[in-house]
Amino acid sequence: MRRAVALSAVAGAAAVLVAGCSSGSSDTAASDTTASDTTASDTTVSTTEAASSSATTSQTPLDLSQFGVLPAVPAAEASTASCEYPEAAPAIKENTPPGTEGVSTAGTVDVAITTSQGAIGLTLDRSEAPCTVNSFTSLASQSYFDNTVCHRLTTTEGLAVLQCGDPSGKGNRGPGYEFANEYPSTAYPAGDPALSRPIVYPRGTVAMANAGPDTNGSQFFLVYADSVLPPQYTVFGTISDEGLDTLDAVAAGGVSTPGDDGAPKLPVVLETVSS
Repeated sequence: MRRAVALSAVAGAAAVLVAGCSSGSSDTAASDTTASDTTASDTTVSTTEAASSSATTSQTPLDLSQFGVLPAVPAAEASTASCEYPEAAPAIKENTPPGTEGVSTAGTVDVAITTSQGAIGLTLDRSEAPCTVNSFTSLASQSYFDNTVCHRLTTTEGLAVLQCGDPSGKGNRGPGYEFANEYPSTAYPAGDPALSRPIVYPRGTVAMANAGPDTNGSQFFLVYADSVLPPQYTVFGTISDEGLDTLDAVAAGGVSTPGDDGAPKLPVVLETVSS
């Protein structure tokens, strides 16, 4: 059974759990950004009562200064890296896994996304996450993302993202492989308690969704307002000003179902994704 990909955010002292896409093997409500083959809970969103109350009734704005910031990007040990993309649950859309050797750790890649709601430009940073950029650009070159729906919008204070990258449109499927977390997880020693402490993912960040550590697949999320998450979601680029304008318009349209987490009321279809 495939895990739903989720984002774990903090609103005040409450944890908000959202479902996403990964390629895991069991349903979870703890991480929103991984896709897997499941028929049990495709795109469910789980929130604690406290989180729901905080997000909908609190009169006090979330004080982001109480949370940490993204750490410095660790210096690359070499000009190229070796990546691993082990097989996971079957791919929802046919593709060839990316190459694993000689992956550049330097420079950026510009990505142009045309959507049904407007253009979204991305600048992907290999120094942050070479294996992630390698996977994303490989999938883009194979038209994996083309004509796919962004299945999830969150509009809570402290978690403001649009999640995309699952061709099924359900938030529980991926490319048939998965790979390890990169920055900011790699900026901390293994087992460091800080890996569980929320930090601010700033507006304009592009990051991977997952169903737990090292379960990255094809699902990603676009941060349109400062969001609070533990440093367990790989950051691999930034969003253009034009792209943020598009996201702001989508967010202003709200969610199609009651609440603040679900499919966007203004449907977002990734028509083409090219680098």
